[in-house]
Amino acid sequence: MRWLWSFGLMLACVVAPALADNNSLLSPSLPRDAFVNALLAKMTIEEKIGQLRLISVGPDNPKEAIREMIQRGQVGGIFNTVTRPDIRVMQDQAMQLSRLKIPLFFAYDIVHGQRTIFPISLGLASSWDLQAVATSGRIAAFEGSEDGLNMTWAPMVDITRDPRWGRVSEGLGEDTFLTQEIGRTLVSAIQGKHPGDRHSLMTSVKHFALYGAVEGGRDYNTVDMSPQKMFQDYLPPYKAALDAGSGGVMVALNSINGTPATVDRWLLQDVLRKAWHFTGITVSDHGAIKELVKHGVAADPEQAAKMAINAGINMSMSDEYFLKYLPGLIQRGEVSQATLDDAVRHVLNVKYDMGLFRDPYVHLGPAGSDPADTNAESRLHRAEARQVAREGLVLLKNRLNTLPLKKQGTLAVIGPLADSKRDIMGSWSAAGRADQSVTLLEGIRHAVGDKAKVLYARGANITDHQDLIAYLNQYEQTVKVDPRTPQAMIDDAVRTARQADVVIAAVGEAQGMAHEASSRSDIAIPESQRRLLRALKATGKPLVVVLLNGRPLALVRENQQADALLEAWFPGTEGGNAIADVLFGDHNPSGKLPMSFPRSVGQIPIYYNHLPTGRPYDPQKPEKYTSHYYDEANGPLFPFGYGLSYTHFTLSPVTLSATQLAPAGSLTATVTLTNDGDRDGATVVQLYLHDVTASISRPVATLQGFHKVFLKAGASQSVQFTVTPAMLRFYNQPMQQVTEPGEVDVMIGLDSARVNRARFTLQ
Repeated sequence: MRWLWSFGLMLACVVAPALADNNSLLSPSLPRDAFVNALLAKMTIEEKIGQLRLISVGPDNPKEAIREMIQRGQVGGIFNTVTRPDIRVMQDQAMQLSRLKIPLFFAYDIVHGQRTIFPISLGLASSWDLQAVATSGRIAAFEGSEDGLNMTWAPMVDITRDPRWGRVSEGLGEDTFLTQEIGRTLVSAIQGKHPGDRHSLMTSVKHFALYGAVEGGRDYNTVDMSPQKMFQDYLPPYKAALDAGSGGVMVALNSINGTPATVDRWLLQDVLRKAWHFTGITVSDHGAIKELVKHGVAADPEQAAKMAINAGINMSMSDEYFLKYLPGLIQRGEVSQATLDDAVRHVLNVKYDMGLFRDPYVHLGPAGSDPADTNAESRLHRAEARQVAREGLVLLKNRLNTLPLKKQGTLAVIGPLADSKRDIMGSWSAAGRADQSVTLLEGIRHAVGDKAKVLYARGANITDHQDLIAYLNQYEQTVKVDPRTPQAMIDDAVRTARQADVVIAAVGEAQGMAHEASSRSDIAIPESQRRLLRALKATGKPLVVVLLNGRPLALVRENQQADALLEAWFPGTEGGNAIADVLFGDHNPSGKLPMSFPRSVGQIPIYYNHLPTGRPYDPQKPEKYTSHYYDEANGPLFPFGYGLSYTHFTLSPVTLSATQLAPAGSLTATVTLTNDGDRDGATVVQLYLHDVTASISRPVATLQGFHKVFLKAGASQSVQFTVTPAMLRFYNQPMQQVTEPGEVDVMIGLDSARVNRARFTLQ
């Protein structure tokens, strides 16, 4: 080992002079590890602690105080600042006032677009189109980097099977495979070839881990989960995002089997670092370290800081405790110098990877280059926003071909969401501006021009529940309230509807109702809007219901009332134009649901890949002593993977290239997809597998592949899937990952409920 010591001494002799001149930090010629180690050697304990602090500008941290902290080396990164002039000032302070001139990094929640807002994550997932997803990620990275940002707190890959949870809108749905494919795609698109490139951002996948499984769908609640479900269903999307190169991980706020994720050494060290070999940065969620006292695992703030850094938290978001308590903890040996250095090393590593040591202004450019119009880039990407939004719209019902509509006659556009510029963008809309978004009313008027007459009535408020309105208006969400009485608004809507040939009703949720801290115990459309729909139905006019919402809703009554039902989610900046494209047939819808829609809140949780039961319910032969609700149909209203088209697709029976699959082999499952309708269109062909008999119960079906296929009217195409033993790997009772021999069902369909089957034997 003497040669290693000699090499280290020689390296130190080379590196130390290079670091003596602080300006040399701007253009490091050394490899990352050597550079970071040499920089660490020059840092004081206070400067090291400063690198672990992530703060935002605001009432608790005014600009003057931040300037002083930057000068003292007490800040590592800034979040929630999105204007280049402000970012430049703070980076200037770091480079001109601090002793070591270590650059800051700047981060923001760019979940579905920065200035050009794409559909919410559920809408992106509904596209089942990885090219569309990648487009949204690339443009988000372009606009974020143009704003001077270096990192985004995204993608969110929490598996979510409870639509009561407000943050369902940020996620990609209930399925492991679909979520990991989209999460992997977003990481690659946002980070590009290298996170230090001019128009790339480093990603920080969230929320690690299991945040989507909080009990009762109640935000910030606890999670209790078996190891098998954890590793089989919930953890793979995080790993897929990290394997794709995500440089960061945001740690979840919830506890897991009694231990808050923020201090879960098993999660942050045994799983993340040792088993998965993650070398990037871990960041606590906002205020999570302070909350450890309320979780009941830390007696006081000092113990909370000690537990977090010792467990594996590198950066403290919205930090107070690291700055205040780490010096004493290190002095007393309760936090080791090695632990501190390890955390700092991860922070410096990602800054190196972001290119900040080569050029602290890599995403800002030279002074004086800031654009006069900070929203200029959002006008560059309107066509892409419109196209991606169209791909995520899901046609749920189309009775007697009500849709597509004709661009003629008189159309009545009614509802509290029909002309809401803020709501159509959805939650977590980053730096998007409501005045640039296109509402449904505007989109319809753009589409028909002077070919048809378009009437409008609000018809109802989002809700008449005053406490809910006050709650939503506490923060940035603004729920507009029409001062007229509910009956006066309905009367106006009915008068408007009676003048029209078709009624288009835009109903659902305000974006603030599908947001962080917006869990709902009732997932029905608010009663104010349900009264409106009843009144519109009573006019006898054809009723097209357009849903704007951030979660699956209970829609039994609305499904009965509507002649056509279109799930639009919150489709983003170009949402109104995209919806109009579908309503009038300029685009044939092809979206598929990434979450099952329950009939009522009482069915939750309901998801397609559940385990079998010893007493399964058969709707064809109903029996009392089977697993079902006696007062409601057993299945979902709309199943996972479901979505209609304006044309009609059929699938042939499944053919297999072999009926035996060797442990190291593969086989091909093939179907013929036919568009036997009269319109060109696309659909998603979905592959599901089921392990018939195993050492533990396996789900009735698991998605293992999908292809989005476009076909001309009357055309057919062979669609093939390769099936391998790896697709059948699972964690058994002793938590060994195994593939067991036996019979396997292959199911291919256009949704999870209606499939064609074949069977093979895994040897």
